Amino acid sequence: MTKIILADNQSIYRAGVAKTLALQDDIRIVAQCTDSDRLMQAVRTFRSSVILFASSLLVDIPGLVQSARMATSKLIVIAENTESLHTYAVSSLDGVIFRDVTGGALLECVHSVAAGQTYLQEKSGRSLAEESDAVGARVRDRLTPKEIKIVALIVQGYKNKEIARHLGTTEQVIKNYLRNVYDKTGVSDRLELALFTIHHRTLADAAARAGGQMELQPERA
Repeated sequence: MTKIILADNQSIYRAGVAKTLALQDDIRIVAQCTDSDRLMQAVRTFRSSVILFASSLLVDIPGLVQSARMATSKLIVIAENTESLHTYAVSSLDGVIFRDVTGGALLECVHSVAAGQTYLQEKSGRSLAEESDAVGARVRDRLTPKEIKIVALIVQGYKNKEIARHLGTTEQVIKNYLRNVYDKTGVSDRLELALFTIHHRTLADAAARAGGQMELQPERA
């Protein structure tokens, strides 16, 4: 059984990765962390694990490597799509994947690293990247400014009730907007919408600009 420590401050993306891994009988997620402090604590607690951590956590990589080696654990970084593979080439990591990794490649990486191999995700070629951006651009152009704001908030993990409150409307109106967004993007739920947005840089950039203008503080239970 491969034990997984999953650390990422993007809640919906983390949920998508967890969902993919949880479907495997030979993989068990033992900890999910939202910041570097919780990650370091999990590394000390759950020995002999495969650690998947996002570069966006801005963790002290040399310190993490040292702690992981002491715990006989393996390390895989989830790099941002805009980062270079060379950034992590001398970091003594066991695996490097990017946020646009497919589910199949993610599982291949985890299994390879667990087996003692090194896994480096190959970046897609320019033509594929341009095609991906073209898809994102087409979807972005089909969405209204209000829909893009809603997409931005969905990616940040806001619930419909919170989105309605901050946009000064009702929860039912937000549900209606989301149905339109699902139709335009070809997804079926908010998780798929978030992953679709993250994987298409042009759309993600538009959503980030829209979300960045809001400066919202969500309600917490």
